[in-house]
Amino acid sequence: MEDLHSNGKPPVTVREDPGSMSRQQAEIPPRRRVAAVSAAALSASRLTLPGVMDAEGRVDESRLRMHIFKNGGVSPSERGLAWRFLFGMYPCSSTALERSLLREQLLVRYQVMKRKWQQCLPSAVRMQLNGTDAELLAAVRYFDQREAQTQQQDQDQSEEVKDRLAFLELQAQILFERITFDLEELREATRIIDKDVPRTSRDLSFYQDEGLGNLLVLRDILITYAAFHPEVSYAQGMNDLCSRFLEVLDSEVDTFWSFSSYMEKFSRDFMADGLHRKIELEAALLKELDPPLYAHLVKDNMESFTFCHRWLLLGFQREFEHSDALRLFEILSCDHLELISQQVDRARYQERLDQKHYIEDRSESPRQTFNTDFTFELFICAAILLDNRESLLRCQDDVQLIQFTSRFDPAAPVGHILGMFVFSVY
Repeated sequence: MEDLHSNGKPPVTVREDPGSMSRQQAEIPPRRRVAAVSAAALSASRLTLPGVMDAEGRVDESRLRMHIFKNGGVSPSERGLAWRFLFGMYPCSSTALERSLLREQLLVRYQVMKRKWQQCLPSAVRMQLNGTDAELLAAVRYFDQREAQTQQQDQDQSEEVKDRLAFLELQAQILFERITFDLEELREATRIIDKDVPRTSRDLSFYQDEGLGNLLVLRDILITYAAFHPEVSYAQGMNDLCSRFLEVLDSEVDTFWSFSSYMEKFSRDFMADGLHRKIELEAALLKELDPPLYAHLVKDNMESFTFCHRWLLLGFQREFEHSDALRLFEILSCDHLELISQQVDRARYQERLDQKHYIEDRSESPRQTFNTDFTFELFICAAILLDNRESLLRCQDDVQLIQFTSRFDPAAPVGHILGMFVFSVY
């Protein structure tokens, strides 16, 4: 630290305004800790968004999604609770009392699942370290400290709570007892996870100080997911995606269940057929919006669009400033532009009616319908391409295109890109 008295002059006493001091203290972020195993207090917390939560704690899903879309996300202070509803950990129809009981059930089930793969593959319980990464060594130490604190808290629980959790554990063991693992596949998934987790963005404040231990929390979540979802297992990029959930939810158990719910819908994106489908749709959308740019990028094949896959797969996590990327991911998760799922169903039903009427009376033109295959993230991707149109047109081969996208650092804020999206749609 710089010596404040190095100029040889006596120190000057400055009278601080008490209000100013309190504001400065409020701006200093708390020292980062390892994420909790479970966030008990949040099950009874309330969302303050207008008209979203009723007196008993039920959430109006339509209003929640519409609020996020129209207001560009929720405030950071409410994001953790909102995501638990948005991504399906908590049913929107649940009351605060029901969520308290559900939290215990989810906690015990996750612990039983985690313990099961650890018993079947004991060599994977600890990350294999080569001793050259001082931060990873510190991460293991902080993670072990959290584990010890958690065990002590479990021991300090009342007998009533212990009995209730023991009953839930018995139920979970029965639920998962027939599940078996392909140990070779799980061992390979763990090997890749151990390579990818240390590459997760450690520059985020979430992984600073004792927060380094969150790398080990992230590792356990990913291995548990891979073990119980062998059809998906683990694919590169899942660490960055799951890290986003862990940062916002700040809870190991809640992250696992929210991430798992998200992957129920988007796991195909991590497979070869999902990759090809997304690229085809992005190309088709750009062809409608800007035929010359489409023709320049496509040339003889679709390979020139593969760089878009990372943007789509991770929800533009590395393409915008961190807080903007979180907001955008939130908005993207509202599904099919501003249309919630019920409205999409009604739109498709109206489309079928229009097609039926057109067949019956060919003298009338069919009503133009909304193409629900062109989802929100595809329009955002197209907006980025259009915003960088001139640079892309200057790329004469795949090498130049890869060089451009690897250096891509959008000067445009996320609000500008969202504005371009609205213009392209409406």
